[in-house]
Amino acid sequence: MIRNTTRNQKLGWVLFIIYLAFLVYFLIFAESLGRDIVQPEYAYNLTLFKEIRRFYIYREQLGMKAFLLNDVGNVVAFMPCGFFLPVVSRRSKQAGNTICLCFAFSLCIELTQLIFRVGSFDIDDIFLNTIGGILGYISYRMVQALRAGRRRREG
Repeated sequence: MIRNTTRNQKLGWVLFIIYLAFLVYFLIFAESLGRDIVQPEYAYNLTLFKEIRRFYIYREQLGMKAFLLNDVGNVVAFMPCGFFLPVVSRRSKQAGNTICLCFAFSLCIELTQLIFRVGSFDIDDIFLNTIGGILGYISYRMVQALRAGRRRREG
C-alpha cells in the first residue's frame, strides 16, 4: 500500500495524522475547554438544532466567543477531515464516501465523549462536523480543479 502512494499522498497522510492528533487532543483532553473534568452524569442532546438554536438565541449572554467556538468551530474543525480523506484514500474521492466517513468519525468522537463523560454527546455537533467535512471535500474538489486547469495551461 505504501509503495503505491504518491508523494502528495504520503504528505497528506502525515498532515492528516497530525490533524487527527490535534483534533483528539482538543475534543477529548484539552483542559482549556474543560475536558479534564469528568462529569458525574452523562450529558447528551438528541434534539437536532437544540444547542445551535440555544447558542444563537443566547449569544449576547454567552458571548460571541462561545457562539463561534461551538457553531463555527465544529464546522471548521472537520474541514481538514473532508479535505485530507480524498488525498489519502482513493475510495474517498467519491463525495458519499467522504461524507459517510466524516459522519462516522464525528459519531465516534461524540460517543467517546459520552462514554468517558468528557464534554457531551451532541447531535448538533455531529451535524456541524459533517457540514465541515462536506465543505472540506468541496475545498478539495476546488483545489483539484485548479490543479487540473494549471496542468492544461502548462501542457
